[in-house]
Amino acid sequence: MFTGLVEEIGTLRRVQRRGEAMVLTIAAKKVLEDVKIGDSIAVNGVCLTVVSHDSGAFTADVMPETFRHTNLHELKPGDPVNLERAMQAGGRFGGHIVQGHVDGTATIVGRKPEANAVVFTIRPHNPALLRHMVPQGSVTLDGTSLTIVSADREAETFTVSIIPHTLKETVIQFKQPGDTMNVECDILGKYIDHLLRLREGERPAEPKPQRSAGGLTEALLREYGF
Repeated sequence: MFTGLVEEIGTLRRVQRRGEAMVLTIAAKKVLEDVKIGDSIAVNGVCLTVVSHDSGAFTADVMPETFRHTNLHELKPGDPVNLERAMQAGGRFGGHIVQGHVDGTATIVGRKPEANAVVFTIRPHNPALLRHMVPQGSVTLDGTSLTIVSADREAETFTVSIIPHTLKETVIQFKQPGDTMNVECDILGKYIDHLLRLREGERPAEPKPQRSAGGLTEALLREYGF
């Protein structure tokens, strides 16, 4: 689990690609201070597993599912990436609950200054994600925890306002209209929405499992959306 507070901007050193599978080598400093093989590091908001590392870089595998549903496949050597280590128990929870499980990508359609902030207008590639965009709620863009300012269902966009510190410390500073970003919606909203849909009768297409006297089972949990 992450918080969406980016720890440092790393640099993509190398990309090894075989079809829709990739191995990324990323140069970093801070996130390597206590790194171990098997640790989780969010790269542009995507939870990846460290498979090897040295004093100046780590490598991580990207599977086809991640390749297809995130912007990692667009990266080139030299590109900057947001990095965050998994949250430690007892640490400060400065952002919001972030899983590193990207819901989809979006395109920046507007960027304009407003006093000391910069307002970005974002259009998700899947308009259905807008149902989770609640003004003053949370959203994660390229691994950065941000507050939603507004959502426009007709225009299929939402906006976020970014302070100078966040802009300086994340790759968002380099983003311009036309660029893509990874989007992770607030997990609390997603689960509530999912359970309400089940309650309203939107059942999965699979056959309904039979209850038994065996108590709590995997089939029973799946029936109710867990």
